[in-house]
Amino acid sequence: MQEEYEHQKDQSNRELLVELMEKYGDMVLRVAFTYVKERQLAEDLSQEVFIRCYQSLDAFENCSSYQTWLYRITVNYCKDYVKSWSFRNLIPYSLIKRNGQEFDSVASMVMKKEDNDALFLQVLKLSVKLREVLVLYYYEDLAVEEIADVLDLNPNTVKSRLHRARKSLKYHMEGGVILEK
Repeated sequence: MQEEYEHQKDQSNRELLVELMEKYGDMVLRVAFTYVKERQLAEDLSQEVFIRCYQSLDAFENCSSYQTWLYRITVNYCKDYVKSWSFRNLIPYSLIKRNGQEFDSVASMVMKKEDNDALFLQVLKLSVKLREVLVLYYYEDLAVEEIADVLDLNPNTVKSRLHRARKSLKYHMEGGVILEK
């Protein structure tokens, strides 16, 4: 009887995971990309996020939506990855040349996908703290309170970072240099 219950629970978790991947897979990929700026690496991180999601489904307490929960898992995993030795010390794949030709960088592919929007490229040049709030606010349509919950910040801190990020982007778009902090 216990084995049957475990099998049914495992089956329903798999079905839920597939549903979450279909519904939020693009969102997880976009958020991961904003941290690592490499499409292949962002895809790998997205897979790891969903593995963690699957492993933690039984612990999900419905205190937030699945979307907010996945944002939090993605942000935390990407922050940990960016801090890791391997990320800081390995050559990005987009810089490797094959047959004398450079691979398209992920940033150029994203710009094409985003109708060559120069603003997105500038967003990617911001520091992680500024970039993550902009992406969650403008690209993922999260409210300030939701971003604060996902990033475990005070809502006023999110507002401040949004203000600084907008100011930095405006300055750069008018011909200045991007402000990192």
